[in-house]
Amino acid sequence: MKYIIIVLLITTLTAIICGLTLDLEYAPKLVGGGVLGLFFIVFPLFSWYRWKDKKMSDYMLTQENLDKMRESQKRNKF
Repeated sequence: MKYIIIVLLITTLTAIICGLTLDLEYAPKLVGGGVLGLFFIVFPLFSWYRWKDKKMSDYMLTQENLDKMRESQKRNKF
């Protein structure tokens, strides 16, 4: 999955750069396709790949996590 994301990233960035630098009649479509591919395919795949094995409750401010933070701060003061 990691290599698929890298290939898609390189493809979309290449399309954007080619659309901006080359003087073609379909250059704006290259830029638009690259941007759409980047934001609707590459970024969601990357986010899913990075977060798939993690618990969301570890990153939320629940009462339990707040208590853990307070206890660790008390221990670090002394």
